[in-house]
Amino acid sequence: MRKLVEKARIQHHLTKEEIVLLLNNADINDDLFKAADDVRREFVGDEVHLRALIEFSNYCRCNCKYCGIRAENKLAERYRLKREEIINYARKAVDFGYKTIVMQSGEDLTFSTEYLTQIIREIKTLNVALTLSIGERSYEEYKILKDAGADRFLLRIETTDKILYEKMHPKSDFENRKKCLYNLKKLGFETGSGCLVGLPEQTLESLADDILFFKELDADMIGIGPFIPHPQTPLKDVPHGSFELALKVMAITRLLLPDINIPATTAMETINPNGRFIALKSGANVVMPNVTGGDYCEKYEIYPNKAAVDYSELTRKLQEAGRNVSQEKGFRKKG
Repeated sequence: MRKLVEKARIQHHLTKEEIVLLLNNADINDDLFKAADDVRREFVGDEVHLRALIEFSNYCRCNCKYCGIRAENKLAERYRLKREEIINYARKAVDFGYKTIVMQSGEDLTFSTEYLTQIIREIKTLNVALTLSIGERSYEEYKILKDAGADRFLLRIETTDKILYEKMHPKSDFENRKKCLYNLKKLGFETGSGCLVGLPEQTLESLADDILFFKELDADMIGIGPFIPHPQTPLKDVPHGSFELALKVMAITRLLLPDINIPATTAMETINPNGRFIALKSGANVVMPNVTGGDYCEKYEIYPNKAAVDYSELTRKLQEAGRNVSQEKGFRKKG
């Protein structure tokens, strides 16, 4: 097992069978996490990139079985931020020192490409990198958003197991999801994806396929978190995913894609009170605090009891841990 970890650390390559062996072996965890941390330090350094998350709409046309803002959840309190509100949150984030703004929503087509373009252009005058996380759109729409100034796009695959994907995402098209990711890469977006760990019927083999898909896509950012059940979804009675297994998937992803950006996800902190810092010591180099104010944080409830992040407290703890906040925009620097 240690030879496999060393192979991944040096060659940044593993077969599916080798990934499954590592995922299935708890004795190797400390070696795996240390190797991922070493590779993180070597390729992306000790700086942590903080990215301001603005959750601007919790309307969604999709019915993902694990998600609290799914279309059929009639108990969700819906909201849409106005353009001026989004811009104001972005300005406040820049004043705090954020170098990247992340605009995230459900798949809300009320925010047309034209309307989003107006917002993008205004935010880009603030001299920040801009990430969109708004779901599936056409190639032509993605191109318009890119031409308007959007730098990055997050579109999580959640699982590359087609059968499981279709069970979790009723009436969604798995092949179109993949196509969207490759379209984003083709258009020059820094492209992010990710997976949920702990979905019902998910196997270690399927998680290995997820990691290899990220490698094949040459993703620029990967977010990995444990599944957390929401009480107003069909998966409300399913146990939450394993923090340890999610951490291992993240660590192996770092070893195979050494120079990418990997967030210490909020879901990890929600499952484990110290999860964010454990992740930062196991290969992660990004934190995405939510800067959406008021009641919006509670209403954008993909899963319950999301861990909050205080900017000042976070920067202090990072410094105590020997990790400084980056003053750069955090684009991937391919090694």
